[in-house]
Amino acid sequence: MLNTSKFTLLTGLLLVTIGAQAADKPVALVNGVAIPQSRVDLRVAVAATQGGQTDSEELRKAIREDLINLEVLSQAAAKQDLEKQDDTKQQLELARQSVLASAFVQDYVKNNPVDEAVLKQDYETMKSRVGDKEYKVSHILVATEDEAKAIAKRVKKESFSKVAKQKSNDPGSKDKGGDLGFTVPSNFVQPFGEAILTLKKGEISAPVQTQYGWHIIKLEDTRELKVPTFEEMKPRLEQRRKQEAVQKAISDLRSKARIE
Repeated sequence: MLNTSKFTLLTGLLLVTIGAQAADKPVALVNGVAIPQSRVDLRVAVAATQGGQTDSEELRKAIREDLINLEVLSQAAAKQDLEKQDDTKQQLELARQSVLASAFVQDYVKNNPVDEAVLKQDYETMKSRVGDKEYKVSHILVATEDEAKAIAKRVKKESFSKVAKQKSNDPGSKDKGGDLGFTVPSNFVQPFGEAILTLKKGEISAPVQTQYGWHIIKLEDTRELKVPTFEEMKPRLEQRRKQEAVQKAISDLRSKARIE
């Protein structure tokens, strides 16, 4: 029922990592090979970004031990010439590409900041789209127009909730008597959202068709919508703009690349 959009492309690449600028003294030596402080700092930054962990002595000790294990294992693998195996070569190349792609994304985002005026315009557009009211809606979903017409007659005489539990094909709301809770019309597919705006409290719509089937809609209640402030919404708006910009940059690069 809800219009949702997913930004799945480059989720991992958009994580910001921080390189250490201080003196890079080793935190350990493994068979004479140094593990630099900057590597620990990098892992701490990733732990904070990905897992919300707080920088602490305990975390740094755990990361140090993990890096030592990695160094021991990688040295042992090198002695056995495992890096020459085909699968290992492919994994190393993929890791190299991933690191370079991440570096490109970070550099692109850094050098192409989002104008605050654009974010404010996005915010105003969002406000105008959602409006100043929330609507508590119930519905009954059926497969055909004839079924919907029959339902429309029944709910004039019977409990809407009771009929919804008996007849609705929407598994998410059927057991709740068709209740979809409070939301804004723009969150629904059209013409479902448009139909909500034509109803008064307690009114029931005529059959409405969407790609999901036929709906009978009841407006249960309305209330004032408290829209988050610009400062509250700014991080989300900025992240969306950054994701869109990175995706466009990738599309531009692909359009110029020779792909056979």
